[in-house]
Amino acid sequence: MKKLLVVLLVVALLFTMVACGSTGKKGKGYVGISMPTQSSERWIGDGNNMKEVLEAKGYTVDLQYAEDDISAQKSQIENMITKGADVLVIAAVDGSTLSATLDEAGKDGVKVIAYDRLLVNTDAVSYYATFDNFLVGVQQATSLITGLEERFGDVKPWNVELFAGSPDDTNAAYFFNGAMSILQPMIDAGDIVIPSGQVELAETGTLRWDGAVAQTRLDGILAAQYSAGADVHGVLSPYDGISRGIMSALTSHGYKVSDGNYPIVSGQDAEVASVKIMNTTGEQYATIFKDTRTLAAVAAGMVDAVLQGGEPEINDTTTYDNGVKVVPSFLCEPLIVYAGDIEEMLVGSGYTNAEDIK
Repeated sequence: MKKLLVVLLVVALLFTMVACGSTGKKGKGYVGISMPTQSSERWIGDGNNMKEVLEAKGYTVDLQYAEDDISAQKSQIENMITKGADVLVIAAVDGSTLSATLDEAGKDGVKVIAYDRLLVNTDAVSYYATFDNFLVGVQQATSLITGLEERFGDVKPWNVELFAGSPDDTNAAYFFNGAMSILQPMIDAGDIVIPSGQVELAETGTLRWDGAVAQTRLDGILAAQYSAGADVHGVLSPYDGISRGIMSALTSHGYKVSDGNYPIVSGQDAEVASVKIMNTTGEQYATIFKDTRTLAAVAAGMVDAVLQGGEPEINDTTTYDNGVKVVPSFLCEPLIVYAGDIEEMLVGSGYTNAEDIK
């Protein structure tokens, strides 16, 4: 009898090992998280925050970064599917390139949650966790106008140049359209002039949100349109990394904060490097605070609800059409941050370390 029990225990253990080895699953389920890059500090924070929340709930988490390589992200996601992912949380490098892969995952019952960037042209996306991206653009334009009125209130029309995000990121259009809902009426009224004439998303986009690409473009605009003595009064920037490239171009063309005519530059993501500039030199006028801890918690809550057989909390069912379906979404609220708000909104909330921005 003892020998029989030993044999049965060994057989049971072998079955358990085979089962675990075939899927890689442990705990309550296996969650694959695919982030676009580690070159932006926000994606590092997003990934780590989600991983921490989900692991605390008992899930096994596979966090991967694609370093802005489309084929690498596709390969990483396919590997997660092969290993038996129950849910995929994806912030895409290019939201249009994963459709076939995700369609196959959907057929296998894998739930897909788009994170911050909408996944398009696929029915496999179950939910979308993001910020109110149109509102982000409205806030960027609002901060730009606030700065223009403060610094150049008696000088009109204001000369402004426009920058948009990466054309392969669906968010870029929402940001730009939100901003233009504020700026276009002022352009039509003659209060704002765009000397370069570049006012369309296709003309103003910045591939991969690259600050160096933005710097090169603004260098060309300043040389072509402002060499005769005209000043640029403001630059719409959709992201802090782009803002820093813009500021490098402005500095190289002789603009100084101390002269009192430094252009107003907007931003987004409250990155430490840009918050430090706002807090010290003042070259960047404002940023948009999107608390990624909140967004990560929302996405983790979606994962937990799906794997527990429930329905996640949703607050938008009309906005985000991915070309195949309107994706049920939860939109978090973004906030404008000016220099005077840094202490309360960023340091006080624990999002930013005071020592890092001095």
